[in-house]
Amino acid sequence: MIGRKRQIQELNRLLDSKEAEFLALYGRRRVGKTFLIREHFKSQLCFELTGLKDGLLKEQLGNFHRELKHRGQKDHDCPTSWQEAFQQLAKHLKALRGKGKRVIFLDELPWLASARSRFLPALDYFWNTCLCKDPRFILVICGSAASWMITKVIDHKGGLHNRVTARMKLEPFSLAESARFLKSRSVKLTPYDQLTLAMVMGGVPHYLKEAQPGKSAAQIIDRSCFNKTGLLREEFDRLYASLFENSDRHVEIVRELAKHPQGLTRPALTKIYTTGGRLTQTLKELEEAGFISIHEQFDKKSKDAIYRIADEYSLFYLKWIERKPSAGAGSFLKKFNTPAWRAWSGYALESLVHKHVPQIKSELGITLVDTDHCSWIHRPNQTWPEGAQVDLLLDRADRTINLIEIKFSQGPFTITKSYASELRRKVQVFKEVTKTEKNVYLTFLTSHGLTKNAYQNELVDTSITTECLFQEIL
Repeated sequence: MIGRKRQIQELNRLLDSKEAEFLALYGRRRVGKTFLIREHFKSQLCFELTGLKDGLLKEQLGNFHRELKHRGQKDHDCPTSWQEAFQQLAKHLKALRGKGKRVIFLDELPWLASARSRFLPALDYFWNTCLCKDPRFILVICGSAASWMITKVIDHKGGLHNRVTARMKLEPFSLAESARFLKSRSVKLTPYDQLTLAMVMGGVPHYLKEAQPGKSAAQIIDRSCFNKTGLLREEFDRLYASLFENSDRHVEIVRELAKHPQGLTRPALTKIYTTGGRLTQTLKELEEAGFISIHEQFDKKSKDAIYRIADEYSLFYLKWIERKPSAGAGSFLKKFNTPAWRAWSGYALESLVHKHVPQIKSELGITLVDTDHCSWIHRPNQTWPEGAQVDLLLDRADRTINLIEIKFSQGPFTITKSYASELRRKVQVFKEVTKTEKNVYLTFLTSHGLTKNAYQNELVDTSITTECLFQEIL
């Protein structure tokens, strides 16, 4: 199994526990939740049920009945309620012999617990009367709808409140984990091509399976996203519809943020949000599912925080796939390395970089320094008429600030005379607007380093490359 070291440690802790355990696992679609549980608990699984999307109660109970028969219980009629179903399961579990932990795995719980199904009260009763008293058992509930799992189970004030003994959010792979995943599948790509692939697929294992040995990143993207049968060509609509009720609200926000790569504040989103109501809840659901991220702005109030798209696939789809519905196989290969692609890839790389701040700190030698990372944007006003924007800002406890410029290019990046003037202005505007008394260091993060010239020597305090993002951070 690739990566997931912390998660495996937690699962092993549950196996070693002397008490009954109740694990709530959540994370976005396609991230590998089901694989993790089946693979790690394959010797302990004694019952598994997966919810059917939009399934009727009768259909869900029919699937339960077939799974129980598969496990050897053939003397039961198909249950007519979840209360009866869990009574049957309790009888099956009590008859199990042998030592060691046994795992009951209920996958896609939000689909099982449909409205008026009475699933959650029945599950609560099953845990209280059967499982919690028997240290042999681990109950694992799993769902892709992160907000539903949190509000209906983990933080719910009644029913299953305080029943959960462990919670786990499964994130997409880091760049280091993605690199090892690709290597395990004999896919050999340069770090540059791996970054290119990550800017389209993120670290979603199911998407990364599209990579084939002997193919470049551009070929893999073209086949997956533009071939008529490509996995990611029509994934967008399925992705949001499977996770959220009334997903139009969520898609509207994501679409708007895609138009503003530098992000939007909450007040700005409020002005353009037209679907109506529940903006706070919708933003929370998108954040918990990993589709958007919130970035505090340096030296500003929380209301000025910036919302940005965090899901690489969504950003790529809205820019390159949806706008070209008639584009077919080979179309992306024509766009690759055009000015439009280079401009877009710079913004896409910023999203990846914000997810790998610990790797950047390690490369800068400040791992042990308490650090806040954030964005910074100054829009022109009467006091300071010149605007400025910083891709990533590290505010360090050692009275130092790194202003990090992020550049993605095929070769060494060259600071030209005009760009040098822009950099001087940016640093000056930052110092004047923030009135900071800390050290301010201009730092460059590039894909192939900087071209050595007079401007680089004058302006850049530190230069690091994107290869540092592939470090394994425990």
